[in-house]
Amino acid sequence: MTEPQKASTDWREQSGADDEARYAGYGRQFAQLQARKSRKWGVGRALHRKQLTAARGTLTVSNGLPEWAAQGLFSHSGSYETWVRLSNGGMDRASDRIPDIRGLGLRVLGVRGESALGGPAVAQCFTLINHEAFAFARSDEFVDFAMAASEGGGALLRYLVRRYGLFGGSARMLQLAKTVGKAFGGFATEPLFSAVPMANGPYAVRVRLLPDAANGEHRAGAAADWGGDFAARLAAGPLQWDLQLQPFVSENLTPIEDASVNWPTPYRTVARLTLPRQNTASEEGRQLLADAEAAVFDPWQALAAHRPLGDVQRARKVVYFESQKGRGAA
Repeated sequence: MTEPQKASTDWREQSGADDEARYAGYGRQFAQLQARKSRKWGVGRALHRKQLTAARGTLTVSNGLPEWAAQGLFSHSGSYETWVRLSNGGMDRASDRIPDIRGLGLRVLGVRGESALGGPAVAQCFTLINHEAFAFARSDEFVDFAMAASEGGGALLRYLVRRYGLFGGSARMLQLAKTVGKAFGGFATEPLFSAVPMANGPYAVRVRLLPDAANGEHRAGAAADWGGDFAARLAAGPLQWDLQLQPFVSENLTPIEDASVNWPTPYRTVARLTLPRQNTASEEGRQLLADAEAAVFDPWQALAAHRPLGDVQRARKVVYFESQKGRGAA
């Protein structure tokens, strides 16, 4: 019998007794990695260090949403100024041609309500990547991978063999290479995903940003300069996306703690992101680039109604804050 796919509030987080100590340790590890990379590349983030471009637009929340979707930011219609930051996911400022995770951050301004971090919210951030599910089930596996990868391919392969065995390590290396090397057509034309869950009032959801067909198709040569491709499209005309939510229905189908499981539930459009025609090379555009680079794009900088959920997200709370301190953004 097929399990019903109805939005449910019956989700639970499963915190461990050692979570606080583990996350603090991850924060120290990433702070050291960030400091080491900043000595080479200049002050910057631990991950998603290379900003490709930035833009300004409007997020317009839809009317008539179902009860499970109409929560927090999406509880009533309205328009919000929104900043967009595009980046490569790596810890180095590498060529765009090198396989990498591609990231898009949204910073929605003018929100009102309690923050997930306490006090009044100053923004609602969404951090999205070009993969629908996270490559690792839990934070410990990702942190160990990132630390080994920061030392180079040889160190990474040795770590994978130690953790998964000779054959398992080689298979995992190939799997990760396939993940990072996933074909990508550009930020204006590819869907982007939160990959991990957040609260939506009493419900839990994941997020997708789906490009409008009018944004155009992949252009040959775009991989040489992803930011340039995006900026050229913006200089020619507006770009639009649907912001969509995907609901939790059961622990079996849509687990909160295992970030590697791709939820099968359908997405529902809740808002429209519009970036008007703009020139990123203008004085105003260059100022936005600098402001976005200095700004915080952190899933925990959010309304309490959209508190990040699960082990990977709880680890992010500590790691992102350490990264912000390391670059003077906190």
